[in-house]
Amino acid sequence: MREIAIVGGGPSGAMCGERLARAGFQVTLFDEHLAWEKPCGGGLTHKAILAYPFLLDSPCPKKLVHKIELISSRAHRATMKLAEPIVIYSRTVLNGLLLDRAEAAGCRIVRRRVAHVDTEGERVRLAAGDESMTADFVVLAAGARNSLLPDTRALDRADLEITLGYFVPVQAEDIQIKFLRRFEGYIWSFPRADHLSVGICGSMSRHTSQELRRHLHTYMDSERISREGARFYSHVLPSPRPETLRARRVVGPNWALVGDAAAWVDPITGEGLFYALRSGDLLAQALIEGAPSTYPELVRAAFSTELEFATRIASKLYRGRFLGGAVTTRMIQFIHHSSTFRALMGDVFSGGQDYTSLKQRLWSQVGVTMSEVIGSLLRPKSQWTKETAASQNPQ
Repeated sequence: MREIAIVGGGPSGAMCGERLARAGFQVTLFDEHLAWEKPCGGGLTHKAILAYPFLLDSPCPKKLVHKIELISSRAHRATMKLAEPIVIYSRTVLNGLLLDRAEAAGCRIVRRRVAHVDTEGERVRLAAGDESMTADFVVLAAGARNSLLPDTRALDRADLEITLGYFVPVQAEDIQIKFLRRFEGYIWSFPRADHLSVGICGSMSRHTSQELRRHLHTYMDSERISREGARFYSHVLPSPRPETLRARRVVGPNWALVGDAAAWVDPITGEGLFYALRSGDLLAQALIEGAPSTYPELVRAAFSTELEFATRIASKLYRGRFLGGAVTTRMIQFIHHSSTFRALMGDVFSGGQDYTSLKQRLWSQVGVTMSEVIGSLLRPKSQWTKETAASQNPQ
């Protein structure tokens, strides 16, 4: 396999194209938009930066965020100072950076929509406008709802989520996350280099776009985020069930799925960029080694087991109860009162703590956490306020 076609120029397609081109493959990447402002936060966690340091070192405009404020459905608030920053790009800038690297490596970039893919013959056939081509292998990186999926079904409504929001022409420094009552999803405010991305995500099978917009407007009004001059956006992203991740076929004799097309997104935090980059990277590795069938094994060893585990606990986090209140409310209260728990959750949000070992860490620290919570509640409020401020803003 020497001639590779890639459908989709987002992070997964661009990363795969760059690696293959550097290895000497003839790569053609098709995308009708190329670099465009995809509606999402655009945050890269510490694990993404560790895997791809150029994302931090690049001179392209970006925002380094060191604090996250969490707000419960009952308006409790807690702020976490991150040990490692979250790096936030505009998706136009990030996609442009990755596509430029792919092109510099020798990948041919074609701004055109692929309308048809045929994987039945000895060679893959693609039709893109008035251009057609054949290839030895096709990489499908065209998102969660693309209709070019061979030998596997498209994701249904129960495996998708709606995202909608605004690009607001204001500046901010910290991320803000707002949870809603018995709602599997959240509202976010992500500061980018030259604007604020404010949005909401929720299950397509459980919520309507009108409902999501009402929740978002209520939040923006309460936080005094004006919609004047803001640009509205809406998009659909994967949010797969456990059985979907387990059963989904992601590779065939001459095709493979990467990124959102393979439904690889963290169902708890909504993080997708790391999994997009990593899946494109791992598929390229399998093709370079001449063994595309090993791709699912590489992904499983790298992250898909972790994502399957996360799908099993996501509903418990968002809709569960603990000590007589919502799990998200108790989580925020514990963050507010315990520096130990605050550090743990900071690692979760920055990508430094995996889910499979999270339970063990929680139990190992439960005594210290509860002691800190009780001690904080018993101390005078003025003393607690000073100690909390000192722990969140160390010299």
